[in-house]
This record gives sequence, structure tokens and C-alpha cells, in this order.
Amino acid sequence: MSKPMMHALPVEAYTSKKWFDLEQKYLFSTTWQFAGLVEDVINPGDYISVQAGLNNIFIVKGRDNRLRAFHNMCRHRGTQLLRAVGKGQKAITCPYHDWTYDLEGKLMSVPKKNEEFPQLGDKPLHKCDLNLHEASVDIFKGMLFVHPDKDAPSIMEFFGEVEPHLGPHVPEELIEYSENENEPFYTKEINANWKIIVENYIDHYHLAHLHEGTLNMYDHAKAEFGWAGPHYHFWEPLVPEYMNDVKNASQFPLIKRMPMDKMGPYVPWLFPNIGITESENAWNTFHAIPLAPDRTLVVIRSKTENLSEWEYTKQYTKSMMSKVWQHYGNKPKYDGDLETDPMATGDFMAEDIYACEQQQKSLSSPMFSVGARAERGEYAVQRFQEEVKKWMEKHGAKL
Repeated sequence: MSKPMMHALPVEAYTSKKWFDLEQKYLFSTTWQFAGLVEDVINPGDYISVQAGLNNIFIVKGRDNRLRAFHNMCRHRGTQLLRAVGKGQKAITCPYHDWTYDLEGKLMSVPKKNEEFPQLGDKPLHKCDLNLHEASVDIFKGMLFVHPDKDAPSIMEFFGEVEPHLGPHVPEELIEYSENENEPFYTKEINANWKIIVENYIDHYHLAHLHEGTLNMYDHAKAEFGWAGPHYHFWEPLVPEYMNDVKNASQFPLIKRMPMDKMGPYVPWLFPNIGITESENAWNTFHAIPLAPDRTLVVIRSKTENLSEWEYTKQYTKSMMSKVWQHYGNKPKYDGDLETDPMATGDFMAEDIYACEQQQKSLSSPMFSVGARAERGEYAVQRFQEEVKKWMEKHGAKL
């Protein structure tokens, strides 16, 4: 007998290996999956790989400067060909038996020590029978996406409905930003199901409560949000006092393309597992990668205006001197030990992680149930669950 329903999905959808495996097969293996940014693959021979559901796929730039995607397995025995990321590859060689493919995925040669070309039983095989399996690659808003099928539906067919609701940012004009040169991306393994993290991301209700001290520069009451196909879109303005001093209060230089009358964060969620945070001073990707029923890896990449280090130093100094920032700057929800209490850090990410992990723990309790739902602030949570269920059933899952 199934446990009490968690809105549109059962508790097992957040806790069981069976559900996790179904999602890998019928959700992440059937949708466009985020792989990286266009600048990750600039020159011929540059490549990146990504796990897309049951498929490991790599994107490589060919000698003709075209991007191509292939399933990352040798046609001989299925060994993974390429590691996560690389530059200037001349050819693609399997580390196991040295079968070699060109950048267009065509089999070039087998080892010289074995001049006789392989056969399948008594039937000789032609090299073209053993070219790499093709996948699809495309670009959306400066982001690289892959699809396991070589004849995948157009990426604009998938994202087209939500595009008009995204921010005015042009990611290709911005530069990647990191506080730590040795760790260019923010990565965090969270002890919660990936859907709990998504639901927290699109939950409008919690913004004025959990983040009352960390995101109080935004006017949550005036938020505008909704759905376009399976994708969620969101925008909210800055509070008037912060808006009036934003040129001084902002910690980073403002995004030049952001119009003053729409200053504030655009925070869409692109189905199924990639969020974008497009704020007045930054553009970020938020990638939720399922690792297990109760574990998710979050990878965040950040981009800001292409300005000198001096401009950033000058803006940060103005921000620290701004009385508005001093009033609205991140304040902890509770007093406590910064080292042990996430609610004492004044860090909204730490607050979110704490809330998600506590929800995951509660799912194993026999007393768990879902209470009254905020009609406006939490409606997106149920809609997201419905979209997950609908997509998986459409592609063959028996739920």
C-alpha cells in the first residue's frame, strides 16, 4: 500500500530506488539535459561530457568548428572514451584497446598490432558500421544542452514557450565569476531528493519566511510567476528603498542590459532539472544532478559583467558603505554558532539546504503528511510534480 500522497506524487517518489531508476530512464533520458556553457568548447578538439539519464554523452567541436554530440562509449566493448573535460583533442582513442575515431565520430583505425579488421561471426564489418552512436547538441541562452536521440525534437520546441519570460541578460557577453580560483564552480552535495530541491527553488511561499533576513531586498508580495509548457518562470521587483539606491547598494556592477523598470531577479526553472538566476548584477545556472533517491549534487556557475577588477573593487566598496545595503544586507534568521547552525550564517543557500535536508529526513516518519497548501505561494510545487508524472507516463513509465 502506498504511503500518504505528497501532493501529486507519493512519498516513494522521493525515497525509493525504484522511482529513482524510473526517472533516469523515462525523464532524464528523454529530455534536453544541461551540459555546460558555450565557452567550454571553443576550439576544435575541445570537449565536455555529461551524464544524461542512462546515457553518458560528450560534446566535441570538430575541425569544421561544428559542435557534435556522441554517446561516450567505444563501439568495440563499450568502454568510456573520454573523461569529463578536455582541450585540443586530435582524435578520440579508446583507452582499452586503442580503437580510434575522428572528431566527426567515424572509426579511423584499430590497433596496428591487429591488422585483420574485426568480424561479426562470419560477416565482415565495414568501418562505417562501427562509427560512434550520435546524440543531439544545441544551444539555448548561451548554454549547451544534449539529448540522447540523434533526431531529438528542436530545442526551441522544448524551451520556446518560456523564452519570452526570461531575463534580458545575454550570457555570452558576461564573464564567469568565482570566489575561489581552485574551485571555479560552486558544488554542494545535498542529502535530499532532487525534486525537493526543485520544489524549494520554485516555492514562492518560503521567501518571506525562511529568507526574511537574507532576501529582504526583494518585494515578494509583487512577484509575478507562472508556467509555460513544463517550465516555470518567476520575476519580482526590488523593494523601493533598495531600488532607489541600487547603483550604490549592489555588491557587483549592474547588468547593463537590465532595464530599470524591470530591475529584480528572474528565477525560472527549466524542466526538468536546471534553474537560472538572472538578477540585477549576475547570471547563474543552478544544476540539480540526482545521485541517489536521497542525494543530489548542485552545481552553480555564475557570470557577471565583463569589467576590470578595479570596477568590481570600486562597486564592492560603495556597497559596503551604503546605508541601504547595511540595512538590507544578509542577516541571519536566528542568532547562533556560525560553524554549526545554518540559520545563523546569513547565507540563503545554507538556509535552503537545511530546510531541504530536514524535509528529506521527515519522509521516513510514519507520522509524515502534507498539511494545508498556500493557494498562490505553493501552487507551483504541485504543478511541478504533475509535470514530472505526466512526462514519465508519456514516455512509457508505469507509475
